[in-house]
Amino acid sequence: MSAQTASTENSASGISPGAPWRVKAMSVLPAYQLAITFQDGQSGIVDCSRIVGAADPGIFAPLANADFFAQARLELGAITWPNGADLDPLWAYEEVTSKKLWSVPF
Repeated sequence: MSAQTASTENSASGISPGAPWRVKAMSVLPAYQLAITFQDGQSGIVDCSRIVGAADPGIFAPLANADFFAQARLELGAITWPNGADLDPLWAYEEVTSKKLWSVPF
């Protein structure tokens, strides 16, 4: 299942996430991966598959369900899920720009 989201403005507040490390667009890929593009055009693949086998994933536990993982969306330049879990966009930017493929550390 693939989903694609693009966000450049929060229509409720009129805030534009202009920092270069804010996520501009993302697509859900198979195998718990996300393709992301940042405001400055940098892009890469985020591998979240290690969440599935984590001993204590905390708020990320529901993401082990592929259907729930596919509900990823953008909120003010950050990747979020319906339960409130999110990925820090600055950390993701630093990881993606240094490696182009990274795994969530669990």
